[in-house]
Amino acid sequence: MEIKEVKHNKKQYLPLLLLADEQEDMIDRYLDRGTMYVLDDGGVKGQCVVTDQGDGLLELKSLAVEPAFQGKGYGRALIDFVCVAYKEQFAALQVGTGDSPLTVPFYEKCGFVRSHRVKNFFTHHYNHPIFEGGVQLVDMVYLRKNL
Repeated sequence: MEIKEVKHNKKQYLPLLLLADEQEDMIDRYLDRGTMYVLDDGGVKGQCVVTDQGDGLLELKSLAVEPAFQGKGYGRALIDFVCVAYKEQFAALQVGTGDSPLTVPFYEKCGFVRSHRVKNFFTHHYNHPIFEGGVQLVDMVYLRKNL
């Protein structure tokens, strides 16, 4: 397994990016200013994008693993990689996600704790309703992990 930075042509991974953030114009808001990593294990299995939010805060803007390979530790491996790679430069890693019964418990198992929420984020910023695990995503829930 190898995790490597993608510096050019990040949109070649658009299908993976859309798994994490299903509206392309939302991805465009952070992709160019973010640092992208792909996890390769006999082919690309996952990706993540991180951005510097200032004041020692790093944000995980996108984390996705190919559906056939979910639940095999690839998402956690990407998070662990980011934590190790950035622990000297940043105090904390945060992630914003929908209040989903699938996603929030995953991040909590990875050591994140709930920080705050942005009311109606998904209904105000996306042009269609988003559902995950049978739940419509309305608020953005932020979770944080000290590095």
